[in-house]
Formats: sequence, C-alpha cells, structure tokens
Amino acid sequence: MAVADAPSAPFPGRDGHQGPQADLPPEEVAEGAVVLAEVAADAGPLPPDRFLDRELSWLAFNERVLQLAEDPGLPALERAKFIAIFASNLDEFFMVRVAGLKRRIATGIAVRAASGLTPREVLENIWNRGHLLQLQQAVIFRDEVRPALAAAGVEILGWADLTEKERLDMDAFFDQRVFPILTPLAVDPSHPFPYISGLSLNLAVVVRNPVTGNELFARVKVPPLLPRFVQVDRQRFVPLEDIIAAHLDDLFPGMDVLQHHTFRITRNEDLEVEEDDAENLLKALERELSRRRFGPPVRLEVESSIDPHVLELLVEELGVSEPEVFRLPGPLDLSGLWSIYGVERDDLKQPAFIPRTSRELAEVESASPPDVMAAVREHDVLVHHPYDSFSTSVQLFLEQAAVDPHVLAIKQTLYRTSGDSPIVKALIEAAREGKQVLALVEIKARFDEQANIDWGRKLEEAGVHVVYGLVGLKTHTKLSLVVRDDGDQLRRYCHIGTGNYHPKTARLYEDFGLFTCDPQVGEDVSDLFNVLSGYSMNTEYHRLLVAPHSIRTGLIERIEREIEHQRAGRPAGIRFKCNSIVDERIIDALYRASQAGVPVAIWVRGICAVRPGVPGLSENIRVVSILGRFLEHSRAYEFINGGDVEVWIGSADLMHRNLDRRVEALVSLKDTTEVAEIAALFDLALSPETSVWILQPDGTWDRRDRDAQGRPLLDLQEVLISAHQQRGRLS
Repeated sequence: MAVADAPSAPFPGRDGHQGPQADLPPEEVAEGAVVLAEVAADAGPLPPDRFLDRELSWLAFNERVLQLAEDPGLPALERAKFIAIFASNLDEFFMVRVAGLKRRIATGIAVRAASGLTPREVLENIWNRGHLLQLQQAVIFRDEVRPALAAAGVEILGWADLTEKERLDMDAFFDQRVFPILTPLAVDPSHPFPYISGLSLNLAVVVRNPVTGNELFARVKVPPLLPRFVQVDRQRFVPLEDIIAAHLDDLFPGMDVLQHHTFRITRNEDLEVEEDDAENLLKALERELSRRRFGPPVRLEVESSIDPHVLELLVEELGVSEPEVFRLPGPLDLSGLWSIYGVERDDLKQPAFIPRTSRELAEVESASPPDVMAAVREHDVLVHHPYDSFSTSVQLFLEQAAVDPHVLAIKQTLYRTSGDSPIVKALIEAAREGKQVLALVEIKARFDEQANIDWGRKLEEAGVHVVYGLVGLKTHTKLSLVVRDDGDQLRRYCHIGTGNYHPKTARLYEDFGLFTCDPQVGEDVSDLFNVLSGYSMNTEYHRLLVAPHSIRTGLIERIEREIEHQRAGRPAGIRFKCNSIVDERIIDALYRASQAGVPVAIWVRGICAVRPGVPGLSENIRVVSILGRFLEHSRAYEFINGGDVEVWIGSADLMHRNLDRRVEALVSLKDTTEVAEIAALFDLALSPETSVWILQPDGTWDRRDRDAQGRPLLDLQEVLISAHQQRGRLS
C-alpha cells in the first residue's frame, strides 16, 4: 500500500507524526526504496527502464531556456533576460537538488532513483552536463548576445574599454560608493581563511610584500547590494568586479598586487525543520534560516584564467571536489543581466503587453471596475492570467470583499506574495472593518520563508487569525473564500487558482483561476479550511480532489476509466498540462492507457519522467513543452470520458512532493464554455502549426519552430495575447 494512501488521518497530527516513514527525510521517502518497491509491485510487466531521470530532465528544461537565449529571432534584451533566467535557475538547482543528492550519498541513503541511476551516477551526470551548459551560456553571451546588444548601442564593457572621462567617473564612484563598504580579508597564520557566503561574487587577490618578498592571499567580496553591472552612462555598463579590480592598490596600499581572479561558491541552502519542533514551527524555521548561509558548498565557479595555485588553495579551503569546480569564461554570475534588461529600450524587447479585464467580469470596458461578486452570482467565471488582468479580478475580488458591509468573513491561503502586497492590505483592511479573517501563511515556501514570516506577523498585529501551516506538509493550494450575507442567504464565494496570490508574478506567470459561488464548492473549500486551521478529519469532497489524500488516486481512477471507454469503443483521451510530471504511479497508469490505445498528450514546462514513443509501451503518448515570454504555470487535467469531457484545474503538479507532502486542491469545471476553453487551449498547444519542443524516447528534446518551408510556426502566447486583446475566445 502506498504511503500516501495509507488509512490514516488526512493530514499529520499536530505532533507531526506521518506514519511509518516519519523517521526518514521527506525526499528520501518520496524517492527511496519504499516508493520504488511499491511501484515495482504494482507495475506488472512494464519495463524497468521506463522512467527518465528527474534531475537530468530538469537540466534538459534549463537547456531549453538557454536555447531561447540563443534564438536570433528574439530581441537582444530578451535574449539577455533568458541568460539571466538560465543562471538563476541553475543556482537554485545546485542549492537544492544537487545538495540533496550529496546529502543522500553522505548519509548512506544512496538507493537508485526510478530511472535506475544511483545518486552518485546522477551527480556525475549533473557535473558534466551542468558544466557544459554553463560553458555554452558563456559562449552565447560572449559571441552572440553581447555583440548584438553592442550593435544596438547597449554596451557591457571591461575597464580597459572605458574612455578616460568614464574612468574618472568610475574612480569617483569607487571612492564614494564602493571603497567604504569593502573589507579585504587576509589569509595568513593569524587570519584563517574567511567564510565565503553562498552565491557571493569574490575576488581572490595575490599580493607581495615589497620588503620581505612574501606573497600573500586575500579575499575581497563584491558588495551584493550594489548594482552587478554599473551604469557608466545611459546605455554603457561595466561589471562591478572590474571596477574593484582596477582599484586594488587602494585596498592594499604599499603592497604589490600580483594577480586577481573572480570566483563564486554555491552552498546547500535547503531547509530541514525537525518534527520535534512542531509546537513552535515559526521559531524552528527562523533558526534554520539563520543556518542557511552556512550550508556546505556544492559548486565552485572560477574564471578559466585562474592561476592553478590560487585554485588549489580555494579547493582545499572550501572543501570542494574537482568535479565541483566549474572553469568558465568571465564574467561570472550572469543572473546579473536582469539589471541590463531594465534599460529603457523598448525596441530591444518584445512589445509591451497590458492585460485586459476578463470578458466574463465586464462585458464592456468602462471607467468603473466590475462588481466581481455580482458577476459570480450570475455564473462561474474562469480567468486566464496574465491575459486576463489579475488586478481587476482576484485582487479586486478581495479588495471589494474587504470593504463590503455584507461580507462577514474572508479565508485566504498565502504561499508567495509580493513585497507590497495589495492582497495582504485587503486582508488587514477587512480585519479592521470587523470581519472575521483567516490567513493561512505557508512559511515553508522555499526562499520566501523570511518574507512570509514577516507578513504573518504583520497580519497578526492587525487582528487577522494567522495559521502557519503544518509540520511535514506545505500548504500549496491556492484558495480564497468570502462569506457574504446576500439577504436571502449566506453565500460562499470562492476563488480556486493554479498560481500564487502575487500581483507582480501574475503579470509574468500563466495561470487559471475559477470564481464560483456553487454551494458544493463552497462547502468543499470551507471543509478544507477547517482541516487546515483546526482538527477536522474530513476527507470527502464534492468537486475537489485534495492531496495528500485523493489527487493521485482520483487521477488514476479517471485514467483507468479512459481505458474502459477505449475498450468499449467510446471516445477516450487524456491531456495533461503541468509544470512537472514525475510520479511513477501516475506515469504507469498513463503507460497502461497508451497500451490500451488511449491517446495521451502531456504538455509540460519542466521536468518529465515519461518516456514517450516507446513501441509496446508509450507509442500513444506525446509530450511537448512550450517556453516563452510568460512562464507556463497552470495545471489542467482533461479526460474525454466517453464524450462527457471532464476538466480539473488547480495547484498540483504530478510530483511526489505535491501528491504526498503538500496540501493541494484540484477543482472540476462544470460550465461547458469553460471546459471548451481549456480544450481549445490544448488544441492550440498540440497543433502541428504551433512552435513546441517535442520529447524523444531517449530524453532529448527536439525544437519544432518552423514548417517544412522554413516559415516560423505560431507562438502560442502571442496568439493568446492577440485573442484576448480582441476580446475573443479560442472556443
């Protein structure tokens, strides 16, 4: 029996108990021997090599991001942006996933992954492939993107390329803004090697005492709060480390500066909160946050020109192995190109896109905002961000509820939100208005932990009831519930989304959201909030599937139903859209559907462990990926169901963590127009006229962006922008 499907309480108790596997770290439970043994027991005759490796699949995803940076058809600043995204993605991958692999090896939990590879084999593949991808990134920047920017007048220069006047200006900048911050740290018998914080950019400096002739080592940290690329004038930039390097004599007066080299360390920055800390999760997490910057190193990036003796010193003092050393052309840390992207050159970017108010909320654009709850009383409303405006739908829904005298209560989940969140402001306003307000703030949202702790305290100070989630589970579901006295009855207005309540990312992330006052959904959402904030044991829902109790089993039941339809000669088919698909049980169910002749299409942004197109196993499975100016983030699951099409949307990807270790919710769509809209989106994404990457059986991805005559294929996101600007619908 699967751990997630064991007959126990729907969520861990407040003591943090999770059943027989609670003594193992969650990543090991999900990817270790217990799960693999259960999958093997259920798999029957399916071949053992049927799963692609999740970590290598992630690297393939980031390679697709890099291919966008390589695309000469994109404006130059867009290409620079994709280099920055690639770099940031890879940083997080090493901080979390590579760190996890090293931890499993060190603790002896080195079981094979579902792909058949051991953690050591996966790690060696990552070192090799990751290094090659970073070299490719550096070459693309040096040979393509940097020259393309320069040709358009946006120049990224070295110190030697500056004019005399520009150098004088940078001298003044260094004296006034940089020098007072710098702290050169010597390394000698009385000065131990300094601690190097994760992702910091540093200069390794070798100096010589002209009196004694002794050569000494020192480290200078590049200040992280100053611009990564300093603006010399409106469109000319120089790396900050180049400015510091040109002024090393000022930092080491009387010494001879012999050489300097840039380096950067990546550390394990994942968090582990012990189960024993369940009674004070907030303090436990704050302790872990303070330890994060002291995690062990997992990667050392150095400029390829580094002196061998300096590199030997860094390797020894930092405790990294030879494969963890990435020698790269400078400059390092190209995530800093985000600052270059901010230059005001619209001609070097894709045309600006301004979201429009959803047609379902406001049939005719007017100066006054739509009444969201009045529209939802008439019919369910499906919004598609960023094409439909977040600010005039979700944000407006909560802002109107906060000041509506007929609204009695608001309940809200918050996983990630913005630094100046109008959502949080609306909840505070509602509490001040005397409404009962509950905010479930997930303080374990990776890399947003401290921000969410701060927001939680601010909400508490305003009188909001704040719940900080559960030890052992992250609350990842996207729910909003408003209870209003409509005179004839108390009515529950719900929003269930696929993305975070984050106004800024809602302009960049593609997501769905359903507004409804359907009584069944209202009852379901109320029950789920009671589970999260109290001691409810409810596991039965009308229109929701909820993890960790019923999403995996619910989807597998529907996959098996498609097999029955196919065998009976009725219409059958499965189409999934998600960020990642890794779960072995669901993948095996899809393989069995393929073997039965059910057509299966998977539209995935990132990780995919499915091996499509294998004769006798998955020849009826097709996998595509789409990347672009918006991050494809929504999750939608469609089943043809004998002609009575069924569609579910929600927060859950098909990964162990989503199905076993998070609270997630999917909601079924009932309105035929909404079902048709999702179907039309799948039709467009899977059309042979649309540009996509296609997954091959060996795990490689082939980009299909031109037709047989060499003409560009359709860009799905640009098609949707055009359709929404014209207030049309795909269906």
